[in-house]
Amino acid sequence: MQSTIQPFVITRVFDAPRDLVWKTWTEAEHMQWWGPKGVSIHHAKLELHPGGTFHYCMKTPDGHEMWGKWVIREVVEPERLVFINSFSDRDAGLTRHPMNPNWPLEILSTITFADQGDKTLLTIQWLPLHPTDVERQTFDEGHESMKGGWSGSLDRLEAYLAVAQQPSLK
Repeated sequence: MQSTIQPFVITRVFDAPRDLVWKTWTEAEHMQWWGPKGVSIHHAKLELHPGGTFHYCMKTPDGHEMWGKWVIREVVEPERLVFINSFSDRDAGLTRHPMNPNWPLEILSTITFADQGDKTLLTIQWLPLHPTDVERQTFDEGHESMKGGWSGSLDRLEAYLAVAQQPSLK
């Protein structure tokens, strides 16, 4: 009998209105914050509707490319975004994690955006989709690593939001 998978959950309160935080997740031009520290986004195509995709390419400082894809399942503006997250190739085909072949092929991602006065509580939940036993174990053992990776990404989002809220100097 398989044990229940423990979802990975991380939260952060951002000093930004919910509508702006929503836009940083749902408009391609704002997705430059996406990814771990040290990467830059070199391709971002987003079709925000159920069945649509977000296809992106991250580049590391040494020029290594890593492609990823979301398949959008649910869009409830500005409260909830649900998608299947996976690694991909440049043609948006499904691929395995480039550094860990035992990582789940697909992750169900649920992102919620909640008003906290003039701030926003962001909650991210990850759960492997149809994992093998090895993928399930890899996911369960990877929670600390996911926390570190997401913390770096959310730090980048926090910095992006700070700049995005500055009045124009024109």
